[in-house]
Amino acid sequence: MILPAEKELRAVLARFAQARIDHDVRPSGCTSRLLEDATYTLCAMTGARTVEQALSTADRLLEQFAERTVTPMKAEVLAA
Repeated sequence: MILPAEKELRAVLARFAQARIDHDVRPSGCTSRLLEDATYTLCAMTGARTVEQALSTADRLLEQFAERTVTPMKAEVLAA
């Protein structure tokens, strides 16, 4: 699997979440198609076969992104 960029992964997760909310609140053919499209994109991006696997993989990827951006604080040495 090619690792997605963090920005794109977050955008697809947001799109999936919004589609899920819209479909749960007011289900229609349109919301169903939007949810299906967002689910497909999320699964393709994460290399998963189910939405549950895709969300789990996305969580792990976001944790990896967070670990890469956190740098330990270095103690500053002040010259006298």
